[in-house]
Amino acid sequence: MPKLAINGGKPVRSKMFPVHNFIGQEEKKAAIEVLDSGVMSEFLGGWDPIYFYGGEKVREFERIWSDFVGAKHAVSVNSNTSGLVAAVGAANVGPGDEVIVTPYSMSATATAIIAYNGVPVFADILDDIFCLDPVEVRNKITSRTKAIMVTDLFGHPADIDELMNIAEEHNLIVIEDAAQAPGAIYKNKFVGALSHMTVFSLNCHKHIQTGEGGVITTNDDRLAEKLQLIRNHGESVVEGKGVSDLVNTFGFNFRYTELQAAIAMEQLKKLPWLLDCRIRNADYLSLKLKDLPGIITPVVRKDCRHVYYVQPFIYDNDEVEVKRDKFIDAVSAELPTSPDRANVPLIWSGFVKPLYLLPMYQKLIAYNNDTLFGLPYYSGEVDYAAGLCPVAERIENDKIVMNDFIRPPAEIEDMKDVVDAFEKVYENRDELK
Repeated sequence: MPKLAINGGKPVRSKMFPVHNFIGQEEKKAAIEVLDSGVMSEFLGGWDPIYFYGGEKVREFERIWSDFVGAKHAVSVNSNTSGLVAAVGAANVGPGDEVIVTPYSMSATATAIIAYNGVPVFADILDDIFCLDPVEVRNKITSRTKAIMVTDLFGHPADIDELMNIAEEHNLIVIEDAAQAPGAIYKNKFVGALSHMTVFSLNCHKHIQTGEGGVITTNDDRLAEKLQLIRNHGESVVEGKGVSDLVNTFGFNFRYTELQAAIAMEQLKKLPWLLDCRIRNADYLSLKLKDLPGIITPVVRKDCRHVYYVQPFIYDNDEVEVKRDKFIDAVSAELPTSPDRANVPLIWSGFVKPLYLLPMYQKLIAYNNDTLFGLPYYSGEVDYAAGLCPVAERIENDKIVMNDFIRPPAEIEDMKDVVDAFEKVYENRDELK
């Protein structure tokens, strides 16, 4: 019986996994063309019927992205975080307004609400796709609720139809954080054309990237205009443009550059292949590992496409009879990482601490220490105590495993080593007890 690598045995694989880098000659050529033009940005922070909306590359990229997802409008921004802030502003969220939000996401999903002095109200998640539970959302609605912020976590779409139904019943806006889900499909439609506003990321860690960047899609003309005003110094624009609704139209500099837009268009051309690679690798691992008792492979709901920002497994401590962290550390010891990840493993336990457990929520301090987030006008009561979202806490503390071995250009031959590592550790798990 082979000894586990974590205990000094020979690992399953010594060859590092391939580097994940798809910035190639196409992006270099596009960037050089912009550099040679000398036009790095053509935004004007005042009203102009063309350049208020940015330069030629920015406007072309927005047209291509809106066509890609099937939305009427796309508004580029300099990050997904900026996009979330702009979306919260476009939803007319203001001091004391509540926004129901997932606790299981990157921190900016919730802090975007606080940027407008709104109050995050955390609702629990579904235990199969890890997105907001519509039943829990419905239970959290009050007279102060203004919007719902949902994340398409790990690349699987949330239950958008049900959330949109709830929003229609209560006159709410649904903001969808799709940072991890470009190209995901929900009931045969692309994510990006389903909710009131959908925000995508072009950060360096995402499926496609321009270093930093983001884009917001919407089918609503009013929301698109407000997003554009918030992106680009709206306070200097509204008079010349003839905008009469001044709520949250003061703006920032959330603008995208011509250089980034040129690179983004080349990256978007590669997205279909990159997604096919992730899905192929994830499907292979799910097929080969699904019969290991206690290792539960991802759910993909009917008429949906999961695009696997990472591949999440659910781990059952009781069935495997070894604690999750110890088991996954043993699998990681059998497999090297990739040169672009330094000493960071490609598989690990847990995702993020539920957001309400972070210090700012526990101490109720964001802007000052007088009242909740510095709001003297909030009439509700918040509860950020441990146990608030038991499903999210249980999944994070004991259950979820992140697998990033599926990154392209990894092939099925690489996935075979991942399967061998899981099977070796599973068969020899008594060493870990």
